[in-house]
This record gives sequence, C-alpha cells and structure tokens, in this order.
Amino acid sequence: HLNVFWTRPQEYYDRAAWSGTWHMDGGAFMNQATHYVDLLHWLVGPIETIHAMTSTHRDIEVEDTGVVNIKWRNGALGSMAVTMCTYPNNLEGSITIFGEKGTVRVGGVAVNEIQEWNFAESKDYDQQIEQANYQTTSVYGFGHPPYFKNVADVLRGEAEPETDGREGLKSLELLISIYRSARDHKEIGLPLNL
Repeated sequence: HLNVFWTRPQEYYDRAAWSGTWHMDGGAFMNQATHYVDLLHWLVGPIETIHAMTSTHRDIEVEDTGVVNIKWRNGALGSMAVTMCTYPNNLEGSITIFGEKGTVRVGGVAVNEIQEWNFAESKDYDQQIEQANYQTTSVYGFGHPPYFKNVADVLRGEAEPETDGREGLKSLELLISIYRSARDHKEIGLPLNL
C-alpha cells in the first residue's frame, strides 16, 4: 500500500502558467507520486490490473487527489492513495508491504523512516536496516545526488547504469493506465495495448 499525502496549495500552481496543466506538468500521480510508482514496480513486480479514481480540488486542469486499487501478476493486492491537499504541511510518503512471513512499512514524509521491519526469520542486517532512518524537511530526500553521480559516472565510462529507460517505461505505462481508468471509469489491464 502506498500513500503520498503532501501539500501543494493554490499558490504552488499559480507560480507559473504551465503548473497544474496537462500539457506541461501533469497531476499528483505523474508529477509528485511518480517515484513512488517506480518503487511499486521495483518492490512488488509487474501489475495485472488497476482501477483508479481521481479528483481536482484546486483551480488546475490536472488531478490533485486520487486512489488506485491494484492487482499484481503474483496475486498480491494493494492500493495507492495520493493527494496534494493536506494542510498545512506534507504529511506522509509511505509504502507498506504485508506478507505471510513479514511486514515492512517505510514512511515519514518521504520514505525516510523504517517504521516497521518485522519478519518470521531474522537476518544479520535487520538491525542495520531498522536504524537507516534519516531526517529530512524535504519530500525530495537525498536520492537525487547519488542518481546524478551515477549518470555522470556512466557517461565517463566508470559505472553501469543503476536504472534504464525500460524501467521508466514500466512506470509510465502504469501512470497512463491510472489516467485511462479514471477517465473511462473502468478497470485497466496491463500491459497496455498501445
């Protein structure tokens, strides 16, 4: 289960003519929650079907709130809840995974706190993971600098890419499916037949 409960007041969208538009920006899923969509694919795997609903509360073209029910190909069920309408601050960016032999919840404002790490079988690294929390006042956390370093190292021929365009396409396909499902009021199967 994934939650992104952040604040983007009307002033955020009013700062530039392109902000909050379909053509140049995208909504809460495409813009703010996109990296959380990446996490879902990376952690849980390929998705079979989704059903989404979205709404708009600010004076913008795109959605600022939405929910998605998800069925993965491995049989798992889950959900995403995204809003940019919390008040007065960003509240939560979390992902929770429940399994037969373990539960994980990484939360905080930007998946920066290990809130639950509990498994039937313990591992040598459990305590290290439980202490991996870090404080941040920004929803961006600290992930961008290591990513940019990897890109630069790859361009210099000093490293292999940590991700590639194929991974990005998986997330884009899910995002397109979310928007189609919300628009057409129906369940959408993946992969899309584009």
